[in-house]
Amino acid sequence: MKELIHQYGAWIVFALVFLESIGLPLPGEAILVTAAIFAGTTQELSIVFVVLAAIIGALLGSIIGFWIGDRYGYPLLLRYGSYIGLTETRIKIAQYLFRRQGMLVVLIARFVAVLRSVVGFIAGANRMPVTSFMIANSAGAIAWALFYGLGAYYLGKGVEQFAKPFAMALAVVAAIVVISAIVYWRRKEQQLAADAERAIPGPLQAE
Repeated sequence: MKELIHQYGAWIVFALVFLESIGLPLPGEAILVTAAIFAGTTQELSIVFVVLAAIIGALLGSIIGFWIGDRYGYPLLLRYGSYIGLTETRIKIAQYLFRRQGMLVVLIARFVAVLRSVVGFIAGANRMPVTSFMIANSAGAIAWALFYGLGAYYLGKGVEQFAKPFAMALAVVAAIVVISAIVYWRRKEQQLAADAERAIPGPLQAE
């Protein structure tokens, strides 16, 4: 990665973060941390450019992911979701929950490796309001880039040992949240279905 950074500078940070945020399994966070360390130890690259490249890449990539999810993910859910247990009622419940808690999900997902690359698509597929997504996506991208970028820049190579356990801790927290959500879902599905129907009445349309 250092050779790529030396050759392409902040552009490679933008490219990998951008593609990862669309949904591709690329090391966006790793390139940000490596570039920030490179900037701090060599002074050959501006940390400002590194952080800005990560923020812009994350923003644009997630917006495209959101658009793909909204344009293609939602119709696919309506057409084929029943084959994997996603009935129209459950799709409504997902929309209802995402509309209520979607901003928090988008914000936290930026710091979780697996979720970071797909949260835009998921938000779009679940018809999250565009304004809410943009606010949460912007806040998450800025906080993530500043945290890892400036942290790596000031702490130097030692941040690599810090970032991995931190990311693992976040993954554990995310797993706990997912398990809790499943338990909650099983207990509250009927109630949530009624709430979702009131919030989103009538049949869903693949617009």
